[in-house]
Amino acid sequence: MFCNKIELKNFRNIEEASVEFTDGVNILLGSNAQGKTNLLEAIYTASTGKSFRAAKEAELMRFGCDHASIALEFTDTRRQRMEIKYAAGKRRQIEINQNKITRLSDMVGRFRCVLFCPEHLSLIKGAPAERRAFLDEAISQLRPMYLVSLTKYEKILKQRNTLLRNAQDDRSTFTETVSYWSEALAHEAAILSRFRESYAAQVQNFMQTCFAQMSEKTGKTDEVPTLVYKGSSEQESYQDLNETKEIYKRLLSQNLEREIYAGTTLYGVHKDDLEICLGGKAARQFASQGQQRSLALSLKLAEGEISRKESGEYPVFLLDDVLSELDFARREYLIEEIKDKQVIMTTCEIRDEAYGSANIIRVRDGRIERTEE
Repeated sequence: MFCNKIELKNFRNIEEASVEFTDGVNILLGSNAQGKTNLLEAIYTASTGKSFRAAKEAELMRFGCDHASIALEFTDTRRQRMEIKYAAGKRRQIEINQNKITRLSDMVGRFRCVLFCPEHLSLIKGAPAERRAFLDEAISQLRPMYLVSLTKYEKILKQRNTLLRNAQDDRSTFTETVSYWSEALAHEAAILSRFRESYAAQVQNFMQTCFAQMSEKTGKTDEVPTLVYKGSSEQESYQDLNETKEIYKRLLSQNLEREIYAGTTLYGVHKDDLEICLGGKAARQFASQGQQRSLALSLKLAEGEISRKESGEYPVFLLDDVLSELDFARREYLIEEIKDKQVIMTTCEIRDEAYGSANIIRVRDGRIERTEE
């Protein structure tokens, strides 16, 4: 997978820009608030269909503008072009090779990337929602069916939660209606949990290797990380789809009074977590800050390795000011691991060991210029 070029119009603080990328490391260099991360955000949006910073699409449009666009040229088996157009008050338009795309699942996974930003350093100690998001984003790029099921699940969950809140005042049609939504929710939950468990098992294998190699540089070699997907169904394995569906149905039917009182669905994959342990202890509680950073870094590198295993080629790695957040040993390890991959990274200053013969792209006040160093 190779990112050839990106063209932006009225995206964030960038009025108009065209940036070409090369093999190896590409560095977006500039002071804070100049637009470096905006470029990464645009590339990531072309991969996943959503920003990693903005909650609303309107936030992506340059201040005072009512439209914006992203055009990404990339190569997998052949060179392709993806365009995303935004307009105030209208639904975004997506085209791939001049063919209109109406479903997000038809777009996600065409161009694959792995994003690593400072916020990901809290993957280990953060809330379960952060780890669920990690799983959802990573799996969606590899399995379109997963994204289809996840989209359905979120819509069904919204409907069921509305029904539970309404039941606090009126239960005239509640029993029959809630049964339908519970059945539908359990079906999608079974599909999603099976994908998540399988992916977690793959992550553990690669993560253990990365963590062991990193530990050699930091002087600690006796700790082994483990990952377990913890579902609200409390089932040890999700391999049997029908069995898992029945467990979720039972949970959703036996706890209706509690859910009506709470006004929300208390069971399902939206409550699940990825339990990460180090040396048999919960890393969230017992791992040091350095260990947690090593684990988070290992998670993201494992994501890239799984993408390569599944597709036959590495994704593009996007690093948003991560090197400045890592100590020397972990920074050295990361640089070594990404040197043979295409990397697009942001930084405020050049570190000799970080770039070598990199393509330096200077960013100033939303304007882009390439500089040979």
